[in-house]
Amino acid sequence: MRKDVGLQLDGWRITTAEIIYHMPDHPGILQSFVWQKLDMPPEFPKLRKFLDFWADNLDGPLHSVRVGHTDIITPPKFRNVSRSFELH
Repeated sequence: MRKDVGLQLDGWRITTAEIIYHMPDHPGILQSFVWQKLDMPPEFPKLRKFLDFWADNLDGPLHSVRVGHTDIITPPKFRNVSRSFELH
């Protein structure tokens, strides 16, 4: 846990990748796999390592990869409310 916080303070972000690949036995059918780890944008070394492993060791050829990332540790968000309503 502490290691993860330290990584986040150093710029690592929670990264989610949707990996679309061709089914090995039915190449015309696409399947989806979701991968999520702490990774360093914009190079994404852990994701690249995983995709290299996939390409070298798994039978389902990659079709596409969609990547998103976000900060986990952020300053609190505060918004001033100018009106309040009560419903009964």
